[in-house]
Amino acid sequence: MTIPTLTLCRTCRDADPTLPDQLREAVTCAGLDVKLQQVDCMSGCKRPQTLSVRQAGKTAYLFGEVLTADIPDILTFLRLFAETKDGNLVDARPIGGLRFKAIARIPADID
Repeated sequence: MTIPTLTLCRTCRDADPTLPDQLREAVTCAGLDVKLQQVDCMSGCKRPQTLSVRQAGKTAYLFGEVLTADIPDILTFLRLFAETKDGNLVDARPIGGLRFKAIARIPADID
């Protein structure tokens, strides 16, 4: 079974250089099994700093305007995402303000 991959844009205008380390520490402390990576430009420039969450066989998500203050909501999202078969959340309210930062949901490949 695959694990989720979180990808943060590191070149966004006003990107918080501490966000990746803080997010890594938070997911580790929460005991979540995820891969965290950084890439140059995810084309979310109008809503920096962008974060994607992907996992094979599940809907992928792209969030914008992600801040360190969103880390608790990201952890909640990851827990709920892990509980789903297809990555679709039945109710987004538990992820707080992060739900308003969603830029896109990308459906998984259909076999």
